[in-house]
Amino acid sequence: MPYQMQSPPFMKTRTLLFSCLALVIAGCKPSAEAPAGKPAETAAASKSGKPQVLVANYPLQYFAQRIAGDAVEVRFLAPKNEDPAFWQPDEAAITAFQNADLILMNGATYSKWADKVTLPESKVVDTSAAFASNLIEVRDATTHSHGPGGTHSHNGTAFTTWIDFKQASMQAQAVSDALAKLVPTAADSISKNTGALKDELGALDDRMSVISRRLVQYPLVASHPVYHYMARRYGLNLKSVLWEPDTVLDATAVNDLNAVLAIHRARWMIWEAEPSKDNIEKLAALGLQSVVFDPCANVPASGDFMTVMKANVEAMENAFR
Repeated sequence: MPYQMQSPPFMKTRTLLFSCLALVIAGCKPSAEAPAGKPAETAAASKSGKPQVLVANYPLQYFAQRIAGDAVEVRFLAPKNEDPAFWQPDEAAITAFQNADLILMNGATYSKWADKVTLPESKVVDTSAAFASNLIEVRDATTHSHGPGGTHSHNGTAFTTWIDFKQASMQAQAVSDALAKLVPTAADSISKNTGALKDELGALDDRMSVISRRLVQYPLVASHPVYHYMARRYGLNLKSVLWEPDTVLDATAVNDLNAVLAIHRARWMIWEAEPSKDNIEKLAALGLQSVVFDPCANVPASGDFMTVMKANVEAMENAFR
């Protein structure tokens, strides 16, 4: 048998070490799924190759998707269980905003976090800029809390701008103008889609204007101070408390309401969401009926922005025939 030279033990050990090192290096190499320097979420979103549009709240997401269609990728990052107005984005979310091709902000001091970070000014669009001189200032609001966002106050600029449907139409136009600059090849479809959206918002505005003529005789109470622009646009005689639909009313809450009713003899309360049966019954005992007008700042459990707004208006029509 021919003689075969055997590798010394230390050679086998060195070969094994080099093999292991190669595997470690390969494992550390940035993959196509998560490019170096980018969060995995941002990298995954960019795989579509479409311009990335980041938005401050769900109404802007709906407007952008409705207007641009498949021409862009629209991303709304706030969790479903938080009010986007008081959401605090983490580092990955802030990086996603900074890397976006277009950033659609609500304006009216909506995104509190934006004052604390640097966003590329050339990419930021304030969708309420066209009516900035008509924003409402709120004073002496009570500090309170709900959800995981901690305590907050509604002092400062009222920010639920879009439930004045004329203002919503102006915000939709601002979104349209920004998208037409971002994807000029889609300008025709953007213009067509914008027209259809604004027609629907105009129809809602017309219906609410008809309702407003009936509401002159109805003092109203709102469960939360978010209806400032709706009240101004449609002439609502409205005062607010600080209640959550699913929080059972205690004696203090009822006493606070009675103090309001002593000088503001309302017979209806507007809720942001469907109140509990117990709350409906407690209000009924005080002579108040309930109607829901959901501002829809976050993604609804079913339907979309337009179906929610149509349901809101229909509820108001039925309540105040």
